[in-house]
Amino acid sequence: MKKVGLVMRKIQFSEAQGPRVFAERLREIAKELGVEIVFISPERHVSGHDWIPGYEHEKGDLVNYDIVLDQIYAEGIEHVIYTVSGFTFLNLFLPKSVLFPHSFPDPALTGYEMMKPFYSIVDKAVVQTEFLKRQLGTVFGVGEVDVIPIGFSEELAVKHYRPDAVVENRILWIGRDEENRRPDLVLEYARQNPDKEVFMVFGGLRYKESMKKYDIPANVRLRFALSQDEVFELMNSAKVYWSCSKFDTFAMPLTEALAMGKIVVKPEHPCYDHISSRHAFAGNEKNWFELVNMAAASPMKTSMDNRDYAFSRFSATVMKQGYRNFFDRWLR
Repeated sequence: MKKVGLVMRKIQFSEAQGPRVFAERLREIAKELGVEIVFISPERHVSGHDWIPGYEHEKGDLVNYDIVLDQIYAEGIEHVIYTVSGFTFLNLFLPKSVLFPHSFPDPALTGYEMMKPFYSIVDKAVVQTEFLKRQLGTVFGVGEVDVIPIGFSEELAVKHYRPDAVVENRILWIGRDEENRRPDLVLEYARQNPDKEVFMVFGGLRYKESMKKYDIPANVRLRFALSQDEVFELMNSAKVYWSCSKFDTFAMPLTEALAMGKIVVKPEHPCYDHISSRHAFAGNEKNWFELVNMAAASPMKTSMDNRDYAFSRFSATVMKQGYRNFFDRWLR
């Protein structure tokens, strides 16, 4: 069985959110395709926070190269997928390495100036959206780019789909306690709309501590490090899924929300253009609260248009076919 290394930060492997979900799903799909995905990460942390001067993640990645290369060489690996721009120098040692970005040098993101030099030496990438493919081509001149979504679990989307369990006034938000995710907006919405039940879900347990700095309204329910089963069960119960982030490379919860038939409220930024089904409404700080309330007031419990769209575009089946085509070329 051909080995492929998946290089991510230690914290990405340890938290119950996007990168870890992607890693597990890729490993399952690759196994079906006759490829073994080997998880590779630095054993030491530099910092769990990317905004502390001098401890930004990209700097941390640079000082961890020896540990990463030792693991790769010990496994006899020649093909590597790395998810963090700071590991771009793997190209110098492993010509068959490819970037799969969980972040991107966009002005909306913390540390984007530090990311930019790394992207200038990327030659191959797999991205989740056509928007990112265009950005890699026009901004950084990367011509060899495949588009493969992070597919949601069809099994979970079928298992937990129960329109009769939808709570009419329940709003769901999934994110991190980071400025670009705008948890402050969600808290203010809850404050202004005490008739709504607002669930805020965070991927890591570390956010239990960081959320203590906020005044949490009584109608807000905080959840941390939920399993995929728990996420889909909670997603099913919500009437509206709301994302108010400044930028995303893919936004897995948005595709999962579509798959569960949620009415979706999302940002206007073109990085969300792939979330374009009939009952997905784009807005901004000026009208998000009104959009969320309009969505909650809809007579529909769920949207079959959104559900069908998600299954046709973002399912694990679509992801599997994408990697089958990619591996056939890349591993040849």
